[in-house]
Amino acid sequence: MKTEKSDTKRDTKARKSNRDERLSPDGKWRSFPKVPNLLQYVSTGVYYGRVKVNGKILKKVLNTRVFEDAKLLLHDWISTQTKKRHVVGAPATLGEARSLYESSLDRDHTLSEKSRYYRRNCIKRLFKSWPGLASAKPRSITRLQCEKWASELASSTGSAPPGSMTKKTTATSPQYYNNILGTFKAILSRAGIADDDFSPLSTVKRMGIKQAPPVLPETDQFLRIIQSMETSGAGQQQECADFARFLAFSGCRLSEAQAATWGDVDLTKGLLKVNNAKIRRARNWTPTRLVPIIPDMRKLLERLQRDSPKPTDPICGVSDCERSLANACRRVGVTRLTHHDLRHLFATRCIEAGVDIPTVSHWLGHSDGGALAMRVYGHLRETHSADMAQKVRFTPATSA
Repeated sequence: MKTEKSDTKRDTKARKSNRDERLSPDGKWRSFPKVPNLLQYVSTGVYYGRVKVNGKILKKVLNTRVFEDAKLLLHDWISTQTKKRHVVGAPATLGEARSLYESSLDRDHTLSEKSRYYRRNCIKRLFKSWPGLASAKPRSITRLQCEKWASELASSTGSAPPGSMTKKTTATSPQYYNNILGTFKAILSRAGIADDDFSPLSTVKRMGIKQAPPVLPETDQFLRIIQSMETSGAGQQQECADFARFLAFSGCRLSEAQAATWGDVDLTKGLLKVNNAKIRRARNWTPTRLVPIIPDMRKLLERLQRDSPKPTDPICGVSDCERSLANACRRVGVTRLTHHDLRHLFATRCIEAGVDIPTVSHWLGHSDGGALAMRVYGHLRETHSADMAQKVRFTPATSA
């Protein structure tokens, strides 16, 4: 008797924390919008599960009067029932679901070729890391299997992801791991398994990615790097140095700089039209963006324009300068720079000059309103903010 009273008291306390509980019109059943599919028969206090599978409503008594216990029992029961769910046209194996997903990648006109290539590599890594996955039935995959696979993938080594500077084997990076996990969820979706609490991947968590600030050269160091590139003795030393300048002065991605022509330059208005390399699904995405021509860029363009180029001619004489850039960094004694680091250098100099992060984000071609730029360059804004705070006064400044 005591046990039943204590259970009832504990259940009442648990239900009070769920403020949205509701009674049916006849007052016989209590439902909980925050816990779908859970019902309580008011007169007895016993909990029931209710779910629709294959067009039929199933109900099961959970044999408990305790709210927290009922939630656990409900989860196990619904998990069992959803495995019986039949999806019309759903593939019989995950190998078939993979084929459907790959076909959808080919049809997706919003993806660039590089994005398709990267996602196909994620698919290959997924099926390579889980032998026998292709022949497995979608509903046979369990949470325990997924958790074990994720743990092994996170600690395993394999081919470096596409776009990496090394071809050697490397531990799976957090970003690559997250993309493989997202690919797995997309394939399960093609198999008719939704990404919800009852998915076998629901307990597999994404890895955290710590965005470390890029190590960039100071102004004088950058000038010495460029000078070292110009005097290296290489066959295209001047062209390589100018290409590095163009990347640093515009913030362009490598492919964007390679595609830039003289027809994109408007020195009168002081604008450079850049064809965005990344294709976005966001509604605010645009195929081109306008980047203001900073004074250093104007000097570079005016010097390069002396040869009277045609509008269709590329602005830069080379399309790659990474080896020349790396050698120059080694000679100067600074951390090695890549093409993309020069894009970071542009953003850093803009923020240090007082340009707000949303504006810099727009110049870089981001479509997230500055969220990514804030994560990467937030430390610069904090430093700038601390400097600006010293200028705020409520009392007159004392004269020396």
